[in-house]
Order: sequence, then C-alpha cells, then structure tokens
Amino acid sequence: MPNLNDVVNLERTLWGAPSQSKKKTLQLISDTVSELYPSCEADQVFSNLIERERLGSTGFGNGVAIPHCRLLTCEAPFGLLVKLDEPIDFDALDQKPVDIVFTLIVPQEARTEHLQLLSRIAERFNDDARLKAMRAATSAEDFFSAFIAE
Repeated sequence: MPNLNDVVNLERTLWGAPSQSKKKTLQLISDTVSELYPSCEADQVFSNLIERERLGSTGFGNGVAIPHCRLLTCEAPFGLLVKLDEPIDFDALDQKPVDIVFTLIVPQEARTEHLQLLSRIAERFNDDARLKAMRAATSAEDFFSAFIAE
C-alpha cells in the first residue's frame, strides 16, 4: 500500500478554496484533479464522486468530508487535500458543516488499496489535536504539514 506521502503532497493541497455548496465543491475538486492529471477528465471524476455520494454521504464528521471514488483512467492512487474558505453543509453524519475535504481517487481495480487508504485517512481525521492544528494553520504549507505529521 502506498504511503500517504505518495498519495498527497503540497502541490495537491488547496488552501482557502471557495465554498458555496457540496456540489460546487465537488466540481472544483474534479476540475483541479483534471488539471493535475489530464487523463482524468473532470466530468468523469465529478460523475463518479456524485455517484458515490448518492450511496451515502462521505461527510465523515467533525467538519471533515472524505469524498472518494475509483476511476478507470486513474493510474495510481492520489489525493487532494482542501481547506474551504467557509464551512458548508455536506450531509455529514454528525450534521456539522465541513471545512476540510480529502478527496481520494484510485484506479478502478484497486479495491483493497482503496479501503486501506480510506482507513488510514480516516484515522488521521479521528485525531482531535491534528484537526485543531490543521484549522489553526495560516498557509497551505502549515495545513498540509499538520495533516501529514506523524
């Protein structure tokens, strides 16, 4: 299984991203993924993320969402870490608005890897001290460092 450092990095961190709604946030994420990985078309990423949301919200709780999907054109797992400029309703389990979003996209056939990575990401977001440090960050660098710190 890849290390989280192989999945997300500072280049894949959005700081102060505009937030109006869950749908518009997922569109922004899809567009960004497509810019970083041209083989991943924005429309397909968006469609797959929306399809996954229909199965149940990926609003994790504590102001965090972890939208994720498998994608045929994805060659290796990658993540996008996002700090929204304002919290939004993400239909989270605890009904709290979301201001931190980690999107995970994996190759279509990577089922086991997908679940293992989701578990590791969720573990990080279960750490209240980490979340506090991420929310106290004043830059993308600080935000990413707080997330990735062991």
